[in-house]
Amino acid sequence: MGLKDDLLRGIYNYGFEKPSAIQQRSVMPIINGRDVIAQAQSGTGKTSMIALTVCQVVDTASREVQALILSPTRELASQTEKVIRTIGDFMNIQAHACIGGKSVGEDIRKLENGVHVVSGTPGRVCDMIKRRTLRTRAIKLLILDESDEMLSRGFKDQIYDVYRHLPPELQVCLISATLPHEILEMTSKFMTDPIRILVKRDELTLEGIKQFFVAVEREEWKFDTLCDLYDTLTITQAVIFCNTKRKVSSESYRHVDWLTEKMRSNNFTVSSMHGDMPQKERDAIMAEFRDGATRVLITTDVWARGLDVSLVINYDLPNNRELYIHRIGRSGRFGRKGVAINFVKSDDIKILRDIEQYYSTQIDEMPMNVADLI
Repeated sequence: MGLKDDLLRGIYNYGFEKPSAIQQRSVMPIINGRDVIAQAQSGTGKTSMIALTVCQVVDTASREVQALILSPTRELASQTEKVIRTIGDFMNIQAHACIGGKSVGEDIRKLENGVHVVSGTPGRVCDMIKRRTLRTRAIKLLILDESDEMLSRGFKDQIYDVYRHLPPELQVCLISATLPHEILEMTSKFMTDPIRILVKRDELTLEGIKQFFVAVEREEWKFDTLCDLYDTLTITQAVIFCNTKRKVSSESYRHVDWLTEKMRSNNFTVSSMHGDMPQKERDAIMAEFRDGATRVLITTDVWARGLDVSLVINYDLPNNRELYIHRIGRSGRFGRKGVAINFVKSDDIKILRDIEQYYSTQIDEMPMNVADLI
């Protein structure tokens, strides 16, 4: 691909040996300056694809922002920034994550010092541009990551606002798991003759992930099953996904809290995250988990992005098929092995079979020696 030597060193150092499908097809057109619409799900190697193309096109001799990446969640934006910094390590790439919930003063200080790449959420990036702290005159590449998510979260106006401040000869890349009408509408507004790249669903990285189910007759048996699996979970690091709400008699609990509480009262160590937590707390829990200080994380779909683990447990089956891939794509990230275990009540069997068919994959009953497979 003609990548810079120091970039290749960073890529190999990061643990990549060969490009994934999306990388094989998108890197060259983006490096060559084309507008690109890449349709690819989570876990296909797109964050590292974004990172390496950005590192390749940035001129490190200049201290101005040359690439801007917008993401729908703070976690994804900071994950992208971390991957850019890691892959660009030997090139001395300066990247900064501009995200809500963090100190504005810190953003201003970092941007004043000069960075090459900004990865952020639309609101905060917009704010920094309006304060004239984020100078846009040298930006040549705009990447909208998970644009379908971004539009469904109503960032449309902010995205247009950001776009208005960018130079006219801008290159735009759009990455999206689905291409709903609004996205195609957006593309006609500010993309020039874009190349469309489609990584099909069945190329999606379910290969390398062994998927199992455990049949549980009653909801309360799920808990016992989880306790039985606890030692297996802590060999590695595991994420346990719950759906948001849980009805218990007349009360509606936040399921994550309920399960965390119950695990802890049985003397199991777990950490947990959900959408209503303050950003600081979320960051602290994420950091602990990433450093391996905690081994088991109980969470909801909000957190299905930007995590790397080798075991995922669906305590509750997800509410839709797309979420399934987002969740289990946490394990066996591109090119690595992983295991996913689904807890299935009799009324969930239909959903499970539907998921199997949809992804043309196979989900077997969990074997006794599941620990050996991780």
